[in-house]
Amino acid sequence: MTTQEAGNVSKGDLQQIDYAVNQRKTFLTHNRVDFERIHREYLDTKKQHYGIIVAVRRTPHKLAQKVLAILNHIAADEMESQLRYI
Repeated sequence: MTTQEAGNVSKGDLQQIDYAVNQRKTFLTHNRVDFERIHREYLDTKKQHYGIIVAVRRTPHKLAQKVLAILNHIAADEMESQLRYI
């Protein structure tokens, strides 16, 4: 699901991650700095998220390959409160 599909384009980073948490979804972003901070805040306050994947800008095909590699090797429960880079 994209931010657009969720109707969250105008929402801030915290609202975005809160939406993903409420939906029990891993969050994919290119916004490394802000989401590293949000991840630390979640850990510091003992809040749980369902994973944050930080990606460098790539073609959609390359990005999909990287995401699929994670999906093929890591179970959903292993992503809980994890920050991963692709």
